[in-house]
Amino acid sequence: MTIYVDSHAHLDGAEFEADREQVIDRARSAGVHHLMVIGTGATYHEIGAALPIAEQIEGAYSAAGIHPHEAQHFLASDFTELRAMARNPRFRAIGEIGLDYHYDHSPREAQREIFIRQLALARELKLPVLIHCREAWEDARWILDEHWRSSGFGGVLHCFTGSRDEAFALMDAGFMVSFAGNLTFKKSDVLRETARQIPADRLLTETDCPFLAPMPHRGKRNEPAFVVEVLKQLATLRGVSEETLGAQIAENFKQIFP
Repeated sequence: MTIYVDSHAHLDGAEFEADREQVIDRARSAGVHHLMVIGTGATYHEIGAALPIAEQIEGAYSAAGIHPHEAQHFLASDFTELRAMARNPRFRAIGEIGLDYHYDHSPREAQREIFIRQLALARELKLPVLIHCREAWEDARWILDEHWRSSGFGGVLHCFTGSRDEAFALMDAGFMVSFAGNLTFKKSDVLRETARQIPADRLLTETDCPFLAPMPHRGKRNEPAFVVEVLKQLATLRGVSEETLGAQIAENFKQIFP
């Protein structure tokens, strides 16, 4: 039996309001044993919505943080609420946090400031971090080297789209590298070559649902059951069975989120 892991799912979104229970049932039927439900947004109500969902799902955990898109809306009370959430045993990480220079929905200076402050919070709480980085790898690397590497808590490079060198530099700081449905896209040859080279004990799979549905579901709403296609692509790239790689990725998930 193949075990599947979705290490990054936005099940709290409005896209799942009508059929969330059925989505979860399909994930279980597909063999998704491990699930990380992510809370992001501009208010505590939004970032806190993921935790109650995770509490209802066997094998699920939750994470929350101020996404770089929302950095300019940060309130000091957000940290108070994140600390409160961290007392829940199902809450296992701060994230997704980081930098996004593609959209620049928040000023870059604000993104960097809130990123650094959340790294400090994660260090205080002794939790790993889930990193969002888009077209900002140079800044992300120096911030993580300066403010996180020495923590020893590691984290996940969520929906990784960087280079091989960026992946290996941050694996050295304790990060797992997580691949999503874009790994299956026709024009993702460079990303597939990077995925082929990542050590098996540093790999994770995710959907980032409802976004980035993999082939052959591209264009549809993504959901955790579709992570099957991500693992299938990874196993093909690496010349191993889905069952073997799935078991390794499940161990990796348990290692980073003990």
